[in-house]
Amino acid sequence: MPTLALVVPCFNEEEIIVSSLDILSDLLGRFIAQGKISETSFIVLVDDGSKDKTILLASQYKSSKVKILKLASNVGHQHALLAGLHFVTGKVDCCVSIDADLQDDIEVIAQMVDFYNAGAQIVYGIRDNREADSFFKKGTAVVFYQLMIKMGVPLVFNHADFRLLSNNVLIELQKYQEVNLFLRGLFPQMGFSSAQVFYSRRKRMAGESKYPFFKMLKLAVNGITSFTNYPLKIITALGSLIFGASILATMWILVVVLQGKNVPGWASITLPIYFLGGIQLLAIGILGEYISRIYLETKRRPLYHVEKIIE
Repeated sequence: MPTLALVVPCFNEEEIIVSSLDILSDLLGRFIAQGKISETSFIVLVDDGSKDKTILLASQYKSSKVKILKLASNVGHQHALLAGLHFVTGKVDCCVSIDADLQDDIEVIAQMVDFYNAGAQIVYGIRDNREADSFFKKGTAVVFYQLMIKMGVPLVFNHADFRLLSNNVLIELQKYQEVNLFLRGLFPQMGFSSAQVFYSRRKRMAGESKYPFFKMLKLAVNGITSFTNYPLKIITALGSLIFGASILATMWILVVVLQGKNVPGWASITLPIYFLGGIQLLAIGILGEYISRIYLETKRRPLYHVEKIIE
């Protein structure tokens, strides 16, 4: 029987944290009683610098199966999750990461463990039904995954951060020291044997999503710039296209001049200036995104700070 850890990053989840711990604790107890996992299995709650009563309520939760990792400040979901994965490395046979809102179906964790016992090192939780999400959320999610995949980011469609990882994968994960972290693309790139389980996404029990549109957009930009130089290739192609168009325009102007004709109006001058100026600013902005990430990587600062561990 494998020792399993449930890694649960959270931020300002006072409305649901106690209910979530109740549900996850019951799940562990049921799996232990069924002989599916070891009695030494546990839950790791990673508090990502919450400003509400999340850490207070969690610390008052009476269960020997719950361990709390309190980070000193808010470092973002990906780094908080990484802190939890680092914490359980070497302590378990496998772990499952899941968000505190429990919109992902915890019942498929049993299937994940079965796939692990069959030899899979990574088991991805795939959302095959997002009826619980708003129209806007579903639409932006589809665009997000399709855009990332088309740009060459190694991504599993409709998979977020609900997955099982073996201890072998956790050990290899420690070799990655990058600041611009995008775990959804990192694990598929590793190449370990994998499996997939499918489930329907549920509604939140209470509270609001901690991953609004702009955070999702930031995550997408981080994933693209961390795994592909596709935007730089677009700039090169666009620059070549504009250069070719300018050569043709020059030839046309020469023909018009030789014919003794004048082209009246300011549009033929003003519009190209604004167009080329916009392209240049866009190119500089994309280059700036890559340079800023190089700058952050070279500083090699810690990815998170653990303020205390409550066991």
